[in-house]
Parts: sequence; C-alpha cells; structure tokens
Amino acid sequence: MTRQVKLPSGSPPDKLPSLRRLSPSRNLTDEAVDQLTAEIRSGRFPPGSRLPTEQALMRLLGVSRTVVREAIAALRSEGLVVTRQGLGAFVAPDARRVPFRIDGNELNSIQHVLDVMELRLAVEVESATLAAERGSQRQLAAIGRALDEIDAAIARGEGAVNEDFNFHLAIAEATGNPHFADFLEFLGRLVIPRQSIRLSSTTPQEQRRYLELIQREHRKIASAIARRDQSAARRAMRTHLSNGLGRYRRFSERAKEH
Repeated sequence: MTRQVKLPSGSPPDKLPSLRRLSPSRNLTDEAVDQLTAEIRSGRFPPGSRLPTEQALMRLLGVSRTVVREAIAALRSEGLVVTRQGLGAFVAPDARRVPFRIDGNELNSIQHVLDVMELRLAVEVESATLAAERGSQRQLAAIGRALDEIDAAIARGEGAVNEDFNFHLAIAEATGNPHFADFLEFLGRLVIPRQSIRLSSTTPQEQRRYLELIQREHRKIASAIARRDQSAARRAMRTHLSNGLGRYRRFSERAKEH
C-alpha cells in the first residue's frame, strides 16, 4: 500500500518533513510518483502551486536526481504538472481533468512508443517551421541555451533526458501558439523515448556516441531556426524524428526475433 504523505498546512514547498524516504523494496520512481500524485489529487498541492525543488525532493525522499526527474516526467505525462524552464515544476491548472490520455502503464511497450513518435512527427515538424518564422530573439536564445544544456549533461555522463525535453519544449514555445507547448507538456516523458525504452546498446561509450549523434541532429534544427530558414527547419526536424523512429523500429524488429 502506498504510504500517505501528510503535508502540514502552510509549509514552505522546500520544507516538507512529512515526505518520507522511499523503501528500496519498491520501484523508487513509481513510489515517488504515487506520493506526489496523492498530494496533488488531495489538493494539498493546489493548482498553480510549485512542487518542492529537485534538491529538496532528493533530500526529503532520499533518492537520486534521476529518480526525481523520472517522477516529475511521469507526473507531466499524466497531465498533473507542467514544468517551466529555470523555475521548476508546478501543479497543472486543472490537474484533475485530462481529456486526452496516453496510458502510462503502456510506456514500456515499444509499439506505443512508436505510435507516439509518429504523432510527434505530425506536430513537431510544423513546430520547427513556425519557430523559424515567428520565434522572438528571446525564444531563439532559449533554444540555444537548451542546446548548451544538453552538451553539458552529455559531458557529465548523464542521459540528458530532461535537457532533451527542454530543447523540444523551447522550440514549441517559439511557435507563438501555446498549444504546441501544452501538447509536449502533456506527452512529458513520451517525448524522449529512451526514457521509456532502453536500447540494447547500454555501455557508457555507446550511450555517449548515441547522444552525440542526436545532438548533431539538434544542432541542425537549432541552426535552421536561428537563420529563419523555415524549409531547413522543417527538414531538420523531420530527419531527426524520422531517424529516431527508424532506430526504435529496428530495435522492435530485433526484439521480435528473440
């Protein structure tokens, strides 16, 4: 049974002594998601309120940064929270109503990941095109910063999942149409398929080569948007997402053979 978290009324978000350290007997990410979901559903974290910071959650729950980020990504995919770059995670304005839903229990199915990647192709190719046409200088600078953050995460030997998501989100925000960003916020961790499906190549060296390949694709997208070249931005995003779709389709075929 999931432990209930009792939040004292009026407690600052970074000082929540009743958040309990998680038990190693369960999947830590799942348990963190359960605890935070219970608080959101109960109204202890009201709509629009900020969740505890990443560092605070790490300390209070006794888990790693990776577990905290995976938990926030899962909450985001459920439509319970939205993230704001540089500010943190906030409870969604209507966290109890999700009219369109992709079942989080299906995230480990390669076919469902492929389905979502096809959906992203239909949306994000246009997102890159509009970003090149409409993006403000501030928004283009945010895309560049997100690109730099991916480089920094790769240099630290991390998977850059959160940073990768922020890059795609920055492009969506540069469209000038808030629904593009809302859509990516809703998809959450499904935007970055390696968050849900682990490829067979898992050594640190292979992981780094894989991330550097993806980052080269990202740079082409960012460069085209910065040049205001709508056609190049469209092609670069289509190539990036199509390459990812192809990689996971090949992975799916290999899995069927074993």
